[in-house]
Amino acid sequence: MTKCVIIGGNGFIGSEASRLLALRGRVVQVMGRSPSPSRALHPGVEYFQGDYTDRKHLRSILEPDCEVINLAYSTVPKTSYDDPLHDLLTNLPANVGLLEECASVGVGKLVMVSSGGTVYGTTGTLPLSEKSTTMPVSPYGISKLSTELYALMFHRNTGLPAVVVRPANAYGESQQLGRGQGFIAEAVGAVIEGREIQIYGEHGTIRDYIHVSDVASGIVAALDHGNGGAIYNIGTGKGTSNLDIINYLRPLASSSSREIHCRTLSPRIFDVPANVLDSSILTQISGWVPRISIAEGIRRVWEARCRASAT
Repeated sequence: MTKCVIIGGNGFIGSEASRLLALRGRVVQVMGRSPSPSRALHPGVEYFQGDYTDRKHLRSILEPDCEVINLAYSTVPKTSYDDPLHDLLTNLPANVGLLEECASVGVGKLVMVSSGGTVYGTTGTLPLSEKSTTMPVSPYGISKLSTELYALMFHRNTGLPAVVVRPANAYGESQQLGRGQGFIAEAVGAVIEGREIQIYGEHGTIRDYIHVSDVASGIVAALDHGNGGAIYNIGTGKGTSNLDIINYLRPLASSSSREIHCRTLSPRIFDVPANVLDSSILTQISGWVPRISIAEGIRRVWEARCRASAT
């Protein structure tokens, strides 16, 4: 049975990816910084506390021919603006160190999870393909792109079977609020709690929102079928504006006698106006396609938040 180590695997995306891999018969080990997992893990998934910046600890876990998925990152786009140097120093050295250890051990496959929502920036014609120009506008996007380039360099120079995936904007029922990311979760939470939703610009930004289960299955598809040295987008190919999200929420709010309070503000200079991904390459090599529509996904998030607020 193949062993798969998921660094940052107890997070929003990682917990779903670990479940899928366990169901497929992998021996799954999840590394997280907390003493115990903050989310319920699938039966049989092993959790252990560790920091991937600790090279000695990595050596005790990694094995020849094992699989590795790296989802760990210390910042989000919003916080990276506040302290660009912190974003760089807490993320890039740790990821380069992981690449060195994986190359030294001889892992069977390494999937580096990047960010399709930030590495492209404002350039290119939508939807964006893996060959579109990368010109990130946030420190987070710059450090993510730098990590990608290091992974590709290690592949060329050492033969490390590193694969890069670029997910679009993930959302889902268990996404945490107050993290500076996740407009769908924040909007749903605001409506249920009677708070105001703020959008920047007449329609807000346009994003490729993809349910977390589809992101996780895309990562697994890249793990199973991806080629070393390749980059794969994971998105729906469809753009949805902030105002569209609010309109999806209107009948749900009305059905529970809730009101939507929305304020439109001036566009922010650091927001990418639109980001939509073309994932046809991943589909061609693996057959992967997103399964959950935006309407269905928002309904699931709404129902989950309503249940949580009632307890």
